[in-house]
Amino acid sequence: MELDALTDEQKELWLRVDALWKISMARETAPLHAGLHPGYTGWVTGQPQPHNREAAIASVGPSSPAVLSYRLQPLSINVFDGVVGVVHYSYVAEVKSEANVSKNVAGRWSEVYIRKNGEWLMISVSGGPDGER
Repeated sequence: MELDALTDEQKELWLRVDALWKISMARETAPLHAGLHPGYTGWVTGQPQPHNREAAIASVGPSSPAVLSYRLQPLSINVFDGVVGVVHYSYVAEVKSEANVSKNVAGRWSEVYIRKNGEWLMISVSGGPDGER
């Protein structure tokens, strides 16, 4: 997907996706809390059940593996009536474990957003690392 071909709304939504990755990489939980809708729910591939907002925030905190770098590839970005956004993309991230070992992890996410007061808030996510079924 060519970023130059996106509408302004699609570009704005894609920038939000990237901003949330940057927040996660910095392990900043307060901005992530603000970026997720209070009713957020997500389901990571391979997990037995969906998770809530608090679990999503904890997943980027200091006790979680650190993201050292990442590369995102948008596959589909849609905005509906200027209020709902759906983004499908793949990623490759270099992640450092608690044992101080880094490895590359590849996967894909489908994310759903709602625009509230001019800001895109994530309301749902599904996906995760490839091969985690």
